[in-house]
Amino acid sequence: MKRRPIPDLNWYLEMPTGTRGEVMNSRRAIESNHRTLPLTVVVQQYAKEVLDFSSHYGSENSMSYTMWNLAGMPNVYPSSGDFTQTAVFRMYGKWWEQCASAPQPFRRTPLNFHSQDYVELAFEEPVYPTAIDVLETYHPGAVIRILACSLNPFSQNPPAEVRWEVLWSGEPTKTLTPQARQFSPSIKQINFATNLIRLEINSSLLEYYTELDAVVLHGVKERPILSLYKMPVIDINDLSDSDEEKDMCESGSLCKRCGGSSLKEHTGNGFFDKLPYELIQLIVSHLTLPDLCRLAQTSKLLYQHCCDPLQYIQLSLQCYWSRLTDASLECLQSRCTLIQRLNMSWCGNKGAITITGFCSFMKVCGSELVCLELACCHFLNEACIEVIAQTCPNLQELNLSSCDRLHPQAFNHISKMSGLRRLILYRTKIEQTAMLSILTFCTELRHLNLGSCVMIEDYDLIASMISAKCKKLRSLDLWRCKNMTEKGLTELVSGCRLLEELDLGWCSTLQSSTGCFVHLARQLPSLRKLFLTANRTVCDSDIEELANNCQHLQHIDILGTRMVSPASLRKLLQSCKKLLLLDVSFCSQIDYQAVQELTVHFPNVSIKKSFTQ
Repeated sequence: MKRRPIPDLNWYLEMPTGTRGEVMNSRRAIESNHRTLPLTVVVQQYAKEVLDFSSHYGSENSMSYTMWNLAGMPNVYPSSGDFTQTAVFRMYGKWWEQCASAPQPFRRTPLNFHSQDYVELAFEEPVYPTAIDVLETYHPGAVIRILACSLNPFSQNPPAEVRWEVLWSGEPTKTLTPQARQFSPSIKQINFATNLIRLEINSSLLEYYTELDAVVLHGVKERPILSLYKMPVIDINDLSDSDEEKDMCESGSLCKRCGGSSLKEHTGNGFFDKLPYELIQLIVSHLTLPDLCRLAQTSKLLYQHCCDPLQYIQLSLQCYWSRLTDASLECLQSRCTLIQRLNMSWCGNKGAITITGFCSFMKVCGSELVCLELACCHFLNEACIEVIAQTCPNLQELNLSSCDRLHPQAFNHISKMSGLRRLILYRTKIEQTAMLSILTFCTELRHLNLGSCVMIEDYDLIASMISAKCKKLRSLDLWRCKNMTEKGLTELVSGCRLLEELDLGWCSTLQSSTGCFVHLARQLPSLRKLFLTANRTVCDSDIEELANNCQHLQHIDILGTRMVSPASLRKLLQSCKKLLLLDVSFCSQIDYQAVQELTVHFPNVSIKKSFTQ
């Protein structure tokens, strides 16, 4: 940890909210004593601990490519390239959004909400932030929001109210170079000390995986003198809807103010009361949730429209994760009685939503639910999953991605949701018995994600059950499922002939010499996406079989193989006319010259070849 003095205090001055006389007196006092003030000492510190994150490329049982690499001093910076010692998220670009397994977007999501991933970092000392440096070592530009939290994760005395403040936000960007950089945006001053920083990520415009090496928090230990005045320096960029959205359901207050009984009696509603009810409903349907809450306060007619349950058939609360509480859910409860699609991913953590609050909401609003997104909801426990099973008889989609604190016993209740078609269990602690029970009763599954589910002991048995029970399966993610052999894969592809997406990345126990990949190619003619990432045994005969049998392929990843030549890749590219993505990074027979030649002949295919400086 380093300290350095800052000789100029002007950086810390804010526009005060006191009377003009008080302001002038305060300024004169500071100016007259300026020479006698002690120098402010800035603390510079690296992250001490990684507290939470939404996804990572690496394994749960190692450090390579994991978020845990963000703790401590940089491992790679200022070097550039693809290094295992960095933090890498699971996805990049538009490729995953193009797949059939991708969830449908939610209406009413604010246009300025772009976050796809996040990571939360704890630092040793709480400080008033003055700067943040993000050390990006490969394909920079993914960081789009930086937030600070009032909660000290190392304190035994949590605050009565946990606050999150946006220090900086920006749009997704596409950088011109994959080279390393230090990203140090100009951050907003806040009026509380923090040692909990959150980065939010959008990699959709990047050409390859972004890699982060370390995060540096700069700040002062003592509160700046004029921070008692709450009005910040006015920036035209701050006058956006995103700041106004802070009013949304904060502690339930806005929804309570929206109550029909509190509205004054208005005799006229302009010309709105002359319009058909359905037309007003259509107009109102284009508003975001905060705008609905504001509009509901203007007249009883518009209150009626803004609170109509038909306006809440689908609702994404993910973008309001930092402000959603039990009180918010209670206020929304009467409006969501007909809701069919609900996204609460990232919501409710650090005590914002309780088990009681969530279960109460589900008991009132779950009867029509078809889709429920709960990624990274760490408040969930077994009682919550049981209530979902009891109150959501029509549920077809359930996302529990990265709910890694959910007890294994909780997953037994999912088998009661027999109508499920899409089930995301990435990075959960589901065990083999619960998974077998789910497969026995949820035979309508179309999309199943078991990526990084390390508690399952025998994936051959799971694959056999999938083959027997889930004949309609379209996509299966087995990323880093390390104990499946050719026996399980052979059964799987023989029974699930409709598979369009299959992720076998980092499944190191699969061996090409057994013929399992050749059999896969012959059994899955509809295959559009195949990831065989880091399987060093994939060879030319496997690629040629894919070229002969899987001509609908759009995405293929064979990163790390030593046995594939440029000739077999050319045959694949010639046969698979719809191919969009081909990753040949770390393929020892495919050098940069071969990639360039293939790119010239097949310009519509994005051929990836990462480098290490």
